[in-house]
Amino acid sequence: MKPWYEELFENYGLKYDQESFTEGTIGECDFIEREIGYDKSIRILDIGCGTGRHSIELTRRGYRVTGIDLSDSQLNRAREKAAELGQQIDFRLLDARELDFSEEFELVIMLCEGAFPLMETDEMNYRILQNAARALRTPGKFIFTTLNGLFPLFHSVKEFCNESSSAGDMLYKESKFDLMTFRDLDVMIVEDDNGNRKEIECNERYYVPPEITWLLHTLGFGKIDIYGAELGNFSRERQLTPDDFEMLVIAEL
Repeated sequence: MKPWYEELFENYGLKYDQESFTEGTIGECDFIEREIGYDKSIRILDIGCGTGRHSIELTRRGYRVTGIDLSDSQLNRAREKAAELGQQIDFRLLDARELDFSEEFELVIMLCEGAFPLMETDEMNYRILQNAARALRTPGKFIFTTLNGLFPLFHSVKEFCNESSSAGDMLYKESKFDLMTFRDLDVMIVEDDNGNRKEIECNERYYVPPEITWLLHTLGFGKIDIYGAELGNFSRERQLTPDDFEMLVIAEL
C-alpha cells in the first residue's frame, strides 16, 4: 500500500494547479528574489517542486533551478508547462529522504509542505532537513514553509482548510489533532485528473518554532528566523502567531 502522500498526488497534476493554495507563486518568488539579492549566478534546489510553479517562475526570471519531487504525475505536469514556455529545467524524480547532493546549491527552497512535514515519522522528516542542509554550499540559505504547531491549539484544522478552499479543491472530511505527537490525522476527499473521487487518510506533522530552531541548529545553521506565512505575501514583517496556519522559516549556513 502506498503512503498517503504518494496516493494523494497520483494522477493529480492538472487538479493541483487549480487548487487555491497555488495562487501565491508570483509574490512568493518576489520574496525569494529579495532574499538572495537578485543574484542570478546562484543555483537553486526546489525540494517537493510539485508541478514546478516556483521552479518555472524563477527560471523565467533568469535563475538556474533543479526541481525534485516524488510524484511522476506532478513532474510530468511541470515538464509540460516548462516546455510550453520553451524552458529547459532539470526536473528529477527523487525522494527527498534519499538525496545525494553535496554542496551544490546556494539556495534550497521547500514551499507549501513540499515533502516536509508529510512523512510518517519524525526521523524521516529530519532526513529531509539533513539532505537540504547537505545540498547547500556555505554561505547558503534555506527557505521553507511548514505547518505551524501553534495553530491547532487554538483552531480547527478541518474548518480552516475547508473555509479556505474554493470549489473543486480537496476537502477535509475528518480531522483529529494528537497533542502527544503534534500530528493531525485526517481524512481528505480529493478528485483526480480523471474525475475519480477518493478518500485518503492523511498524517501530517505540525511543528512549533523551538523544535524547528533546534533541528536546524543541529544541522549547522547559525541564523534562523521564523515568521508567519501568508499565501503569496511572504514577509519578514509578519510576526508568527497562533492564527498562522503555516510558518515561514529562513535559515542560513
